[in-house]
Amino acid sequence: MDNGRKLVGSSSPLEPRIGFSRAVRKGPYVAVAGTAPIGDDGRNVGHGDVYAQTLRCLDIAEAALEAAGASLGDVVRTRIMLTDVTTWEEAARAHGERFAAIRPVTTFVEVSRFIDPEWLVEVEVDAVLGG
Repeated sequence: MDNGRKLVGSSSPLEPRIGFSRAVRKGPYVAVAGTAPIGDDGRNVGHGDVYAQTLRCLDIAEAALEAAGASLGDVVRTRIMLTDVTTWEEAARAHGERFAAIRPVTTFVEVSRFIDPEWLVEVEVDAVLGG
């Protein structure tokens, strides 16, 4: 099923089992799935550090965007999900370092937990090319 969809994978063995992609591009629209603070070695990054975990999530999202033919400059929306919304300023500092000049719409929300209890944050990104 191509129908103009470009699927961007990661190294997760769960992708085919669950039926998800790290990112999907359809025409000028790119959606990046919730990214968790996982290093290239498969281990969690930034134990107990919302700022470090947010930076890692943004690194993963940026790589997925690039694989889909987009960049941070194409981002129109981000969603920052935190297990403790009182730490939003730490996540916002990392977000601001990457998006200060781009200024996508952004939502910070608190969630009860993630799959891995060490994850303090996940990030979703939406981009539109050529706009």
